[in-house]
Amino acid sequence: MTTPQLNRIAGAPISWGVCEVPGWGYQLTPERVLKEMREVGLAATEFGPDGFLPAAPEAMARVLADHDLHAVGGFTPLLLHVPGHDPLPEAEQLLAGYAASNAEVLVLSAITGQDGYDSRPELDADGWKLLLSNLDRLTALAAERGVRAVLHPHVGTMVENGDEVRRVLEHSSISLCLDTGHLLIGGTDPAELTRQAPERIAHTHMKDVDASLAAKVQSGRLTYTEAVREGMYRPLGAGDVDVESIVTHLTARGYDGWYVLEQDTILTAEPKEKGPVEDVWASAEHLRAVLRGAA
Repeated sequence: MTTPQLNRIAGAPISWGVCEVPGWGYQLTPERVLKEMREVGLAATEFGPDGFLPAAPEAMARVLADHDLHAVGGFTPLLLHVPGHDPLPEAEQLLAGYAASNAEVLVLSAITGQDGYDSRPELDADGWKLLLSNLDRLTALAAERGVRAVLHPHVGTMVENGDEVRRVLEHSSISLCLDTGHLLIGGTDPAELTRQAPERIAHTHMKDVDASLAAKVQSGRLTYTEAVREGMYRPLGAGDVDVESIVTHLTARGYDGWYVLEQDTILTAEPKEKGPVEDVWASAEHLRAVLRGAA
């Protein structure tokens, strides 16, 4: 049995350890990462951090076309809660390049303004009002350019836990990126969220999680970075996320967005053998099997 959703499985450079956080780990070349994405049979990729792909839209489009990959869009960390800081000019500049590569999704995260994801400040009422207003402004800006803006709840950002996700759903119009790992680590059951608000889910980051390591992040016994280094993220089907339930509910509601395979990885050196692609292969095969079963 086949399903059109099998052609909506994409990759993300973070699965190969490519990350915007300073000092994250060894960074593999775009040539290797994009080549291995195609070997896995992925149809598209997110952009990755600044500098991973060429900044000029036409050059980026050529690189992706050379590897027979489509552009999904990009993970875009923006400061949304600070008075006097307008995130729209930065978003406008990014969106100007979307048309050349036919990218569809602006994946936003509400960063803290600090490096990394190991700590975050508390937001007061005024901070929340500004953040929610900026989310709606960015949603409208992206829509004017034919792009879907989604908010990515993310550990170590201003929208991490269940109460914060609910606040966004209740008081803004933005759609969500269902990141199955970050939601679980932040205390939200991604399968339950899929059942409760499927109409707000427009993009997915599919990752699995070792719940015992996630619990250590939640309790403060490990930082987020330490837990990633210890292997908190697992190939789909090898952790504690209910992948089958999530995909089944999305399929039943006619979800037609991307399934982006994302297993955050930290490399200490360039792998001599297969390396991260082995885990991506495992995730892709698991997701394909689940999608066929849900069709």
